Amino acid sequence: MIGADPYALRACEAHDIEPVLMCNSGAYDSGRIRMPAGGTLIRVDDVTSPEDLLGGLYRAGMGGRTFDAIQTTWEFSVVNAAVLARALGVRGIEPEVALHFRDKSLQKARLAAAGVPVARTEVVHDLYDVSDVKCEFGSAVIKPIAGGGTTSTSIVHSRAELERLSRECRENKETSRTFLLEEFVEGDEWMAEGIVYNGEILFFGLGVYTEPCLTAITGQKPLSLRRIDPTDEADAYAAAEPVVRSAIAALGLRDSVFHMELFRERETGRIVFSECAARRGGALTQEQVMAKFNVDLAEAALLCAVGRKPQLDVKVHPGVVGCAGLYGPAGTIVSYPDVDALMAQPDVAFVQLWVPPGATLSNKFSASADMLGAVLLISDSVAEFDQRVVDTRQWFDDRLAVAEQVLTGGQRWEWVRRQWPDRNYSDSLFAQA
Repeated sequence: MIGADPYALRACEAHDIEPVLMCNSGAYDSGRIRMPAGGTLIRVDDVTSPEDLLGGLYRAGMGGRTFDAIQTTWEFSVVNAAVLARALGVRGIEPEVALHFRDKSLQKARLAAAGVPVARTEVVHDLYDVSDVKCEFGSAVIKPIAGGGTTSTSIVHSRAELERLSRECRENKETSRTFLLEEFVEGDEWMAEGIVYNGEILFFGLGVYTEPCLTAITGQKPLSLRRIDPTDEADAYAAAEPVVRSAIAALGLRDSVFHMELFRERETGRIVFSECAARRGGALTQEQVMAKFNVDLAEAALLCAVGRKPQLDVKVHPGVVGCAGLYGPAGTIVSYPDVDALMAQPDVAFVQLWVPPGATLSNKFSASADMLGAVLLISDSVAEFDQRVVDTRQWFDDRLAVAEQVLTGGQRWEWVRRQWPDRNYSDSLFAQA
């Protein structure tokens, strides 16, 4: 297994699969990895490097060992896992298929050729020099050719803005220089989480962002999303299913889970393919799909990887299931409500906190994963869900203590006294009794 996935590790224990987990230093140091009995944990510097992974295996004395399969949930290791599976002669996604789930230009070209509705694109071969870029789309999204989580993704409205972005890239000496310019689609952003075994889609469930992910990040608005109900919103499934099935067939995915992004055009209602990954989505996707559909995506990914067909028991929860990201202002986190306090709030079904007290928050979030934490919400209606998102965030914000950056000692003492007025932090002199 390349990259730590606690749910996949749990599934290993349930299905008597002995994992060898290769993870990076961030996951290794997090304290969150719970290895099942008999499992092996190997830390490497770079899980996207075949050299680092093979070196780690050999240093652990496992270089000549036979494995059943290679599996990853980590977006940036998808091609790496496929190449290593081919090199070691074990089960894994075919390298060419994996590449088409990473390189957005190849992905969209293949789908366009297959007749799948997809936004027009143009490859920016070197963002340092955009003089030959046609830029014919008006408003366009520009993203790394093989990025993830909306990192380094932005909207440009004119050639002048593209040229400004190019200059900034050169000035900042950015190392990622191959980008994709994509026609901007006005409308709702949907997602489809699914499972494919032997080329057949066994399950897919839809979700929708409260507002498009990139729009939220550009405007620095907190992200929230919910699952779309297949009964109450059956028309959404009827519209999306042909695109989902055609896209997966054209991309050649055989045994895996997938996370697909779609747009519903505002004016026409047409479903347009955005992009697709050969792994599950983030932002509590695992928990949302389990709560809404009774489907364990991590378990399915593991079983598909080793060649076992997932046995699904889909049960649709009648409530509205979704999640809301929790954020904070720039500065050092002093304290925030714990999991039990958050779980006691109305409709909160699960809490995940990723940034511990003592850490420093940036002055802005630049990717969909840049959250302090997130809550899983289960409400009776969409309107109630939307209100719970607002109320829960406000409740959390009112109890979040973040020390501002660049304060003098006196200003910091003033901040402490404002946060805890009932505590004695006086600045007094000793007096003889």
